Amino acid sequence: MRGVQKTSRQHCGRTRLIRNDERRELQAEDKLMDHGIAAAPETGYAHVNGLRMYYELHGAGGTPLLLLHGGLFDIEQQFGALLPGLSAGRRVIAADFQGHGRTNDTERPLNTPSLASDVIGLLEHLGVTEVDVFGFSVGGAVALHLAVNRPDLVRKLIVSSVSFQPDGDRGGNAEAVAEMTVDMIAGTPMEQRYLAVSPHPDHEHLQGLLTKLGGYDAGSKGWTDDEIRGIAAPTLITVGDCDMVKLEHAVRFLQLRGGDVNGDFDGVPASQLAVFPGTTHFFGLARTGLVQDVVTTFLDAPTPSGWQDQRP
Repeated sequence: MRGVQKTSRQHCGRTRLIRNDERRELQAEDKLMDHGIAAAPETGYAHVNGLRMYYELHGAGGTPLLLLHGGLFDIEQQFGALLPGLSAGRRVIAADFQGHGRTNDTERPLNTPSLASDVIGLLEHLGVTEVDVFGFSVGGAVALHLAVNRPDLVRKLIVSSVSFQPDGDRGGNAEAVAEMTVDMIAGTPMEQRYLAVSPHPDHEHLQGLLTKLGGYDAGSKGWTDDEIRGIAAPTLITVGDCDMVKLEHAVRFLQLRGGDVNGDFDGVPASQLAVFPGTTHFFGLARTGLVQDVVTTFLDAPTPSGWQDQRP
């Protein structure tokens, strides 16, 4: 076969031959990674539930890490600064939710079960059968839904700045989102990003997204203590110390996952809690170095044997 070297590269479990010019590109990517610069991701669209769901694939190796952003954000805004570190030595899959980033909107309301269904469809499209999941806010709720309802898909779970029951929130954020208009976010990075990359870049559709987010999961009672207790995946919970999620709720979350013990005598639990200092909900992942260290340490740690039997 002319012009082809017997060099292979993994693409979501599929191996393909790489031409000489592609090989030079890979060598250039390796040099970028050596200098801490992320190589350009592989990108695509998955047709799921009436959406053209945009996704990116970064890095290679290990159990894929699925990144799920928060409301009104997208891959770049939520995880852009974290992606180089998170994808060093592991495959990362990142997606834009319905109406966010480069994914189109439909008439369907926004809620956790629907977004989770989209994510399952994306993983099926990619041929991926197991992931670690890292979700923030809305993305954290979707990650939690997957861990409760599709435990076969989730090896490890990271839920950031999300409560598992409505009374775990301090209040104020949901009310503010419900009243939000495009005029209120004029000139912000969220508005600029939406108008720059959305498949329908106008204020009418942006207002439609804001309205849907204002009614997100309306009437939902969240998850029961037994559902949280029964999650099979080791869980990392992260919150800011001045987040919308109450600290006592985060501790209760940890306790249901088998944490809040004297680790010197009982060992360090497989499920853990990280409270980021000086951190609000909006800036929940802004301390890049701290977040990356906490997340990658959790992902890379071996799961203690028999840990599920130690939960309350």
